[in-house]
Amino acid sequence: MNDGRNILDQMNHRSREVFRRVVEGYLDSGEPVGSRTLTRTLSEKVSAATIRNVMQDLEFLGLLNSPHVSAGRIPTQLGLRMFVDGLLEVRDLDSSDRQKLDATLTNNTDDVGGLLDRIGSALSGVTHGASLVLTPKHEAPIRHIEFVALGHDRALVVLVFADGHVENRLFHPPPGQTPSSMREAANFLNALIEGKTLSELRHVMAREISARRQEIDTLARDLVDSGLAVWATEGDQSERLIVRGRANLLAGDSQSEELDKIRSLFDDLERKRDIAEFLELTEDGEGVRIFIGSENKLFSLSGSSLVVSPYMNADRKIIGAVGVIGPTRLNYGRIVPIVDYTAQLVGKLISDRR
Repeated sequence: MNDGRNILDQMNHRSREVFRRVVEGYLDSGEPVGSRTLTRTLSEKVSAATIRNVMQDLEFLGLLNSPHVSAGRIPTQLGLRMFVDGLLEVRDLDSSDRQKLDATLTNNTDDVGGLLDRIGSALSGVTHGASLVLTPKHEAPIRHIEFVALGHDRALVVLVFADGHVENRLFHPPPGQTPSSMREAANFLNALIEGKTLSELRHVMAREISARRQEIDTLARDLVDSGLAVWATEGDQSERLIVRGRANLLAGDSQSEELDKIRSLFDDLERKRDIAEFLELTEDGEGVRIFIGSENKLFSLSGSSLVVSPYMNADRKIIGAVGVIGPTRLNYGRIVPIVDYTAQLVGKLISDRR
């Protein structure tokens, strides 16, 4: 029963059409679809009683359910999954949507972060959902690292890469740091840094700290650990996840329970928990993937759907992802080509600027 494709293959024409009409009606209106409504849209003329019997059979299979005793039916998560995998008709990308996305590149003088921010805003505007853009990690070798104290509880790590790229990241240092301990930590890292990327440095640094623990004092070691936690730890890198269009999910006629679920989603996002999962979702292959409700661990609390696609650099290596998140009744047929095109657009943008 968990194999939706087999269930779909075993349905007769009438059951398949009733199922498709219920799902399409729900995705369009967000309301349960009743038997009387279906009598006006089915290709064959049958009675409302006959349609009710078919709907009961589909409910027994776990594909539909009834939110109220006398109401029509809505698809279950299994039903939506089966519809997306077997019956979804993906549209061609609308020309006006394409133009709005292309317009983000008219001013190509921004840095990559600024451009991705604009693309995220455009994607949110076009889809009327929340957009997610996971920005690429900068993996060029590092030339120099410096820690700068900004106050008793704030510091800046300056990263200078061999290709000339410079990144400044704020972080909260452990209590008791002094300018001398910061210099010592930076000197320690700079002695290890030649030809290494951030990821490589992180692994080397862990080994070196273990082997040479007595060569740096405790405060400097804590500073190194704290600083790297900000800008090198996978899945917890500041400003790697760009979220735009939150208001689109909080607007409209949503019930208070749905709003609470959506707020819990964004609480997760703002705390940057499990961001690594977002990129991992895309690493099983190219193309757009659809996650519905609890299928996606990252957004399972909100019961939302995620349409996501990886983007690649010139070497065809996955370096980030773009996606749209919204209620489970997303217009999947329209959203899929938009996300697919946006991922291609971002990949070309990154490749052309390297």
